[in-house]
Amino acid sequence: MKEKKRRKLPIIIIAVIVVIALVGILSDSEDEPSVVAPTAPPTAQTGESAIPSPTPVPPSESPQATTFGVGEQVELNNVIVTLTEVTQNNGSQFNTPTDGYVYVICHFLIENNSAKDLSVSSILSFEAYVDDFSTGTSLGASISTDAESIGGDLAAGKKMQGAICYELPEDWRELEITFSPSFWSKGITFVATSD
Repeated sequence: MKEKKRRKLPIIIIAVIVVIALVGILSDSEDEPSVVAPTAPPTAQTGESAIPSPTPVPPSESPQATTFGVGEQVELNNVIVTLTEVTQNNGSQFNTPTDGYVYVICHFLIENNSAKDLSVSSILSFEAYVDDFSTGTSLGASISTDAESIGGDLAAGKKMQGAICYELPEDWRELEITFSPSFWSKGITFVATSD
């Protein structure tokens, strides 16, 4: 009798895990990212030069986009994300990038219009590629700016702004940053160019 209960326990545990995974996948990945409205990027902070961004195309004139530009408000599962500005600098007297590199600061605004809290992590929620090579955040770049790092818990109905900072080659051409609102959801991919 006890042996039958022991055999059923692993099956029940596996079934519960599968149901939880399916609920998570179905509840968060039902939408595709879409442009809400273009916004004008704010002016660059002192000591940082703003990288020009392409003029966003209004959503009615473009097919379903898979990547988005600086200044575009993009919604996914009731979370609106905007890469508001991309700036770069050469640090300061005591904090400079490696020779041949520059600090690139990516400013984000996140609005949580969903009914549940959102956990944002600069390490876990964002993935970046520069000219198709994976890149990570830079502490030196973070120190080089007055912008607050983005991350933390974002309550339902609230907003968060902050920056993600990278140390990139001076001749970088394209920076691709994907933000994923949750482990289960698709991501929103922003592309910034250096020209």
